[in-house]
Amino acid sequence: MITCPLCEQNYTLYSLCADCRRIRHFMSIYSKDRVIQILDNILSRTEDKQDNKVNEEIKEDIEKVKYNLRKKSEEKKT
Repeated sequence: MITCPLCEQNYTLYSLCADCRRIRHFMSIYSKDRVIQILDNILSRTEDKQDNKVNEEIKEDIEKVKYNLRKKSEEKKT
């Protein structure tokens, strides 16, 4: 069995699979350090940014729950 040495998943007859060759191409254009910097900036999140992302993701759910609670409270009053 021949696998890609980078992703270790895709079967390949070449040294790298097509997806990993694409990554390697980006590294040849922008430099390895720049590609790593971009990946770190975009894919790695600090704890506060993670919290912001979580809050943004569940913001709509929280608003729905608050709305339903207000609605039930108003119904009880009438």
